[in-house]
Amino acid sequence: MVNKDDLREQFVEAFEGADYPISSPMDLVPALPNGPGTKFESGEFSMTAMELQTKLGSGDFPYDTVEEFVDDVMSQLEDKDLL
Repeated sequence: MVNKDDLREQFVEAFEGADYPISSPMDLVPALPNGPGTKFESGEFSMTAMELQTKLGSGDFPYDTVEEFVDDVMSQLEDKDLL
């Protein structure tokens, strides 16, 4: 079972170092500890940052804060039944 709070925390920690506001997924890459290969895992959920981009698409850029970005990622994951 996926722990959504844990997963959200992982996303915030990985993406909070980006220079907000961000206007594209490329703005996030320098903040990621292992670049596009940064892995997020909780329960049966396991996905790299690159896989997130591929499965979720371009998002609703720009994002002004990490919380706004992570809220959208979590919402998209739930909408696509990936959690």
